[in-house]
Amino acid sequence: MRNRKILTRILVGVVALLVLIPLLLSVINWNFAKPWISERVSEATGRAFAIHGDLVLSWRKPAQTEVGWRRLLPWPHLRAHDLELGNPLWATTGPTMAKVPQVDFVLNPLALLQKKVSVSGLILTEPDLVLELGKEGQNNWTFKKKDASQAPSPWQLDLRDLSLNEGTVRLVDPVRKADVTTRIDTLDDGSIVWKISGKLDKDTVSGDGKAGALLSLQERDTRYPVEAQLKVGNSTLVARGTLTNPRHISALDVQLKITGASMAHLFPFSGIVLPDTPRFSTEGRVVGSLARDNFHLRYEKFTGKVGNSDIGGTLEYLRKEPRPLLRGEVVSNHLSLKDLGALVGSDSAEEKKKRGDKTRQPPDKVLPVAQFRSERWDKIDAQVRFTGKKIIREESIPIDDLVTTVRLDNGALSLAPLNFGVAGGRFNAELDIDGKREPARARMQVTARGIQLNRLFPKAESMRASLGQIHVNAALSASGNSLAALAASANGEIKGFITEGTISKFILEAMGLNLGSLVVTQIFGDRQVRLNCLAGDFSVKDGLMQARTFVVDTEDAIIGVEGQINLARETLGLTILPESKGLRVISLRSPLHVRGTFKQPDVGVDKGIVAMKAGAATLLGTLATPLAALLALINPGPDQKSPCAQLLAMAKEKPVAPPAEATRTKQKKGVQ
Repeated sequence: MRNRKILTRILVGVVALLVLIPLLLSVINWNFAKPWISERVSEATGRAFAIHGDLVLSWRKPAQTEVGWRRLLPWPHLRAHDLELGNPLWATTGPTMAKVPQVDFVLNPLALLQKKVSVSGLILTEPDLVLELGKEGQNNWTFKKKDASQAPSPWQLDLRDLSLNEGTVRLVDPVRKADVTTRIDTLDDGSIVWKISGKLDKDTVSGDGKAGALLSLQERDTRYPVEAQLKVGNSTLVARGTLTNPRHISALDVQLKITGASMAHLFPFSGIVLPDTPRFSTEGRVVGSLARDNFHLRYEKFTGKVGNSDIGGTLEYLRKEPRPLLRGEVVSNHLSLKDLGALVGSDSAEEKKKRGDKTRQPPDKVLPVAQFRSERWDKIDAQVRFTGKKIIREESIPIDDLVTTVRLDNGALSLAPLNFGVAGGRFNAELDIDGKREPARARMQVTARGIQLNRLFPKAESMRASLGQIHVNAALSASGNSLAALAASANGEIKGFITEGTISKFILEAMGLNLGSLVVTQIFGDRQVRLNCLAGDFSVKDGLMQARTFVVDTEDAIIGVEGQINLARETLGLTILPESKGLRVISLRSPLHVRGTFKQPDVGVDKGIVAMKAGAATLLGTLATPLAALLALINPGPDQKSPCAQLLAMAKEKPVAPPAEATRTKQKKGVQ
């Protein structure tokens, strides 16, 4: 009996303590603890921290997940007013990083016995947070690192859920010239909504979004619905889908639609280097993870349009060191050649204006002066295979099966190989541009084989029976930050052959070769002439193309070309020397001068010089050695006879000079 009374008194005492302790703690003025709390937080963060308002303790029922006697134990509910956390000294946004007028949270007291701070019901009311990046890559949300010699803290923070009421988060990045503010609020049903506004460089930023209620930050497998819209300048992103594990976003699965005036405009906010393009629109599925130690995104099976071209494929973004990597494959079934003009700045002024490009092409220049964006190339590595199955252009030139792999590696851009079929032949090239150097350094190798003349210019109906082929070799190196600058500094060689074919004024006009039309009209008039062979060999030094060999063999005449083409000034300085074969008559036997610019060429007759004093045989003799080198470009079969080979055979024949009297007579007639 005595023992029972003692046990009863003990139980009553314990219950009394359990009741009195919370009551006692509730009536205590907890403001006395503010200096101690502020000091501990300051030590942990390395920043000034203060609680300017009251610190209040009350009691709440435990979470519904608790069972047994644990459900009888009340949990402390803490409320603090007017909290302030300071900025690092380098910050330019002011001395304060965060202000929170009111913070509420509930603490699990039993978890403290396991050295775990378990917080639930964390509510931040009207928080005002400023996130700032410094010019040297630092940020204000990374706090003081612990001394490596100190043992790790045995205490763990367990944040169960979070609610933001009318919160504001401002992001400032002086490097990207970004100042963006996001306003976040939690609705009555627990869902989160936000609105974004601000500036990114010179572009206006706006957007909004909504996410499902975060029932618990600990639920790693629950999919939360999310939808968002972001507009930066003239680019718009619309996403709708789900995310998993909101603390780390370990799984993202959204349908993403992107539209804009140019893909290059996505770089400022995505960090992904893309080329200048006409207006575009793409849509596809984005899956991946935004976790810090496993950040990767995959844009799966996207489709869309770029200008008048269709586009589709899969791209993957991986966060790696020292640079992120973009890899994948892009395919266009119908690629408009006009849409590729924006890549090199050769599109029209109207198209440039549409995509916000303020580059103005000089009215007297043909080669694009638009600058490469090489300063972006070292921000990301890339390996993307591009295929254009059918190339469309207004003149209907048959180009197909364009295949290239675009690579970016530490600022160096390469397209290798760059292959496509054209008019029954093949065009193969390799292009490398080192954007790390100033100005950029470029190298290019080009080979073209078996391009059929009659298929190359189908509008020239007179050429349909032609069997002529084009063969070209070129090797060039240059430095510059635009196509015009590269051409102006180019060094190397360009060699080419055209075997057989038909030419006339009307055919060349159908090709769009107006300069050639002027020359042919001067020499042959309006009639159609059979082309046996055309051979050209140019040396290129500092942007100056020098004609080492340029000869045209037709059924009526042999035509030699001398002079140079200045790629820097875009000027022509060529002299065309026609010589009739035998008794055949051509319209002009005096030299032609091709002058002027690429934009406005000028063809004139030199009436003061007698036509081709030495005759066709002498002209061929001087060309024998360079022509022999050019013949390596073509390799006819054993049963094929090449007109170019016949031209070389004629060139190897020993020249025969006409009688002196006859020569003098010819000269006198030519002067008259």
